[in-house]
Amino acid sequence: MFTGIVERTAVLAGLGPVAHAARRLRLTGVGPVGRDAVAGDSICVSGVCLTVAAAGADALEFDVIQETLDRTTLGELRSGARVNLERALPVGGRLDGHFVQGHVDGAATVTRRIADAREHVLGLRPQGGLFDAIVPKGSIAIDGVSLTIAAVEDGEFSVALIPTTLERTTLGELRVGARVNVETDILARTVMHLLRRSGSAGDKAGEGVTFDRLRQAGFA
Repeated sequence: MFTGIVERTAVLAGLGPVAHAARRLRLTGVGPVGRDAVAGDSICVSGVCLTVAAAGADALEFDVIQETLDRTTLGELRSGARVNLERALPVGGRLDGHFVQGHVDGAATVTRRIADAREHVLGLRPQGGLFDAIVPKGSIAIDGVSLTIAAVEDGEFSVALIPTTLERTTLGELRVGARVNVETDILARTVMHLLRRSGSAGDKAGEGVTFDRLRQAGFA
């Protein structure tokens, strides 16, 4: 479990073949994130929970299977790209963001970027199936960064980025057309899943989700 509070960015040094059809992802410049890391530890890499395969001098290696490459943007990265890193939340640790599993639901594409003296806003269009779990003022993880959804409309959503986020994560580098990893809020995702299973959800996002139907599904 993670919180979406990025500790550091690192650099992709390579993504090469390894045994059993997996690929070995190597990161350098990991700093304190890798200082006490050992094989078997979980680390969130741009929103993806990966298991440490090897740890060395300021470097970490992970074995990435095809399912992960297909579902996330990790397979699209090239050497030199920066990624966001976060270690797993320790028992008793501070929850400064929101609960993030590191299980990416899918990708979203940056459709607009507003950057001026007043604000820095990203507009994103999620791939099919994700939109129903994206709610205004709810939580979302973009490339592993915990954010609050500013607005939702016409199949897109927007997030506002504060200076700290721009400085400490890779989100300030995103341009229109870039693809990012998305993990929707676990509570919103669970509610929508159970409503669909119970037949209580409408054909479109937000339709048919009344108090009575929520009660029938066990939420009220």
